[in-house]
Amino acid sequence: MTVERPIGEDDLQAYVDGYLPPERKAAVDAYLASHDEAAAQVAAYSRQREALRQRLSAKSDEPIPSRLRITNLMSVRRHSSWPGLATAAAAAGLLAGSVLGAAGHAWFAQRSTPTGTEQIRPVAQDAIAAYRTYVVETAHPVEVGASQEAHLVQWLSRRLGKPLQAPDLTGQGFRLIGGRLLPTESSPAALLMYEDAGGKRLTLYARPGSGDEPTAFRFEAQGDVSAFLWIDRDLSYAVTGRVDRERLLSVAEAVYRQTEAQPAPRKGTF
Repeated sequence: MTVERPIGEDDLQAYVDGYLPPERKAAVDAYLASHDEAAAQVAAYSRQREALRQRLSAKSDEPIPSRLRITNLMSVRRHSSWPGLATAAAAAGLLAGSVLGAAGHAWFAQRSTPTGTEQIRPVAQDAIAAYRTYVVETAHPVEVGASQEAHLVQWLSRRLGKPLQAPDLTGQGFRLIGGRLLPTESSPAALLMYEDAGGKRLTLYARPGSGDEPTAFRFEAQGDVSAFLWIDRDLSYAVTGRVDRERLLSVAEAVYRQTEAQPAPRKGTF
């Protein structure tokens, strides 16, 4: 006898995005019919999704960034460990066929591929755990304070082997208070912490990947802590906080705009 697993956040997200198989969609429909709070949550997600779609509608008329064009993806394959032309073509097709990005040159996939989900879930777990551990600290929330921002960014970039920056989030009401280096199973990770005028904190977590992960953009929630996550330029990012989803999305968009605008460095340089 097969016991159907409970309806979870992943089901609600996939329901809103239209990616549930028919039998699972029917189960979610039945669940929502008897759970008013979950139904209201899905309705809010749908409104946010439509608002984001409208905000990004102009991007569908813009050319795909050169680094994401099929010719460049094929070139990357010839000079790296891409698994094959089919993978490059599939990635290019997914990117070209989706409404991608935020304001400026943010290019987000509308859904995560199964591989992308597998790659980004450990990042979500680690980012949320780091957030819970350090935002409650009063004496030592960071290793290096914002007064040494240049040193902080250079140090973290060197340790991760990737060029980093500390995005300016003053437009979203947050100021940098500093950052620290974190261990992970496969490589070091960087954690930058920001705080608003009311003392509410959020973190930007970044760690390098293998370089062949698909682009993904995902929302995760664990209790009262939420995170927006994505993969870009061999780095996995997570913006995490105890703030409402819309405000967190605004911060994630601001981070993506600024990191995407950063020119790709020559190999071996920062």
